[in-house]
Amino acid sequence: MNKLITFLLACVFFVSCGVQKKANDETASAINVMAYYVPREGYMPDQLPLDQLTHIIFSFSKVIDGKMQFRNEKADSIMKQLVAQKGKYPHLKVMIACGGWTADGFSDAVYTEESRTKFIASTIDFIENYRLDGVDIDWEYPGIPAGGTKARPEDKENFTLLMKGLREALDQLDRPQTLTFASAGWKRYYNNVELLEVMKYVDYMNIMTYDQAGGATKFATHHTALGHRSLADIAETPLGVAMTLQNAELAEGEDMWEPQSAEEIIRFCVEKGVDTKQIVIGAAFYGRGWKGVPPENNGLYQPNTGPISGGTSYSVLLTDFTEADGYEKHWDPVAKAPFLYNPTDSIFVTYDDTVSVKLKTQYAKENKLGGIMFWQLSSDSKDDASLLKAIYTEAAKK
Repeated sequence: MNKLITFLLACVFFVSCGVQKKANDETASAINVMAYYVPREGYMPDQLPLDQLTHIIFSFSKVIDGKMQFRNEKADSIMKQLVAQKGKYPHLKVMIACGGWTADGFSDAVYTEESRTKFIASTIDFIENYRLDGVDIDWEYPGIPAGGTKARPEDKENFTLLMKGLREALDQLDRPQTLTFASAGWKRYYNNVELLEVMKYVDYMNIMTYDQAGGATKFATHHTALGHRSLADIAETPLGVAMTLQNAELAEGEDMWEPQSAEEIIRFCVEKGVDTKQIVIGAAFYGRGWKGVPPENNGLYQPNTGPISGGTSYSVLLTDFTEADGYEKHWDPVAKAPFLYNPTDSIFVTYDDTVSVKLKTQYAKENKLGGIMFWQLSSDSKDDASLLKAIYTEAAKK
């Protein structure tokens, strides 16, 4: 009798293990799904769909007095809460992003061997303090003064030395560490980094294939398009005409003006020798909008009179930029991207929707990229229109 009971229990054990393995196989993402994350009410660590992510990147720490530190005291407890979620989601990699738009301090922090050693040591202390799984360096941008940040020509080499030093220090820890950096979605950036040298030390390059048009852009266009468009494709539009005139005035060797896209910048990086497995494509959980846009071509590639005011996070777009509010939704099959146009108020909005993020996820899988990331998680909706849900569903397909 005891032998029979033992046998039956063994059968139950093996069957349950098989069921669990099958369940895991069915839900496991075929590629990395990385979320940048800024906490806010309703999106605290215990309220997040962490089962749909492979990596979550808490944003941001800053460079303060040459060290990696939190500027906001509340971030400390929230980070601890986030790391605690690994008890429920042991597969999840919890990382810290350092920097961000207008975040200064990098150029000085990496200028000398002494200053680099100080910053790297503080980064390791930070990671160990919270028991993190890696760090993302979001320096915007080496060698390019942007948003009031300091930049110097030496940034190009010093960025490489920073990533090399971080890799060597991270490899001394008692658990695997992921090292990534956020790179721009436009070509000029890559003139200011030693790209292939940097790639020797990092796991992934998270290409910000968004903000390819900003508030100061004088024409309404896509800010996070997947599909490549040549200048010839838009030559007859006001934007195309303006780009053609600008190109005619460029000095020899300068980068030509052209429509921006994820496909083009990824092709550019691969052509330079970057392994596709190290490239992570970006999606935007927010929009960019302009006012004073004339109705030709439903506003696309038309001039504008300035950016719109107010929030354009994806969740806000779903509630405040609807058909009832006068907005018409359009799809650009060449750019593989949606946009909204309000003919009454002359407002144009560019963004990602569930269709475009699925296409980006498909692109990442088909081209054997390292994955897809997005900015940022707390801008998502929590219903069936969730962008993360669309990404996860597509990523999980075999």
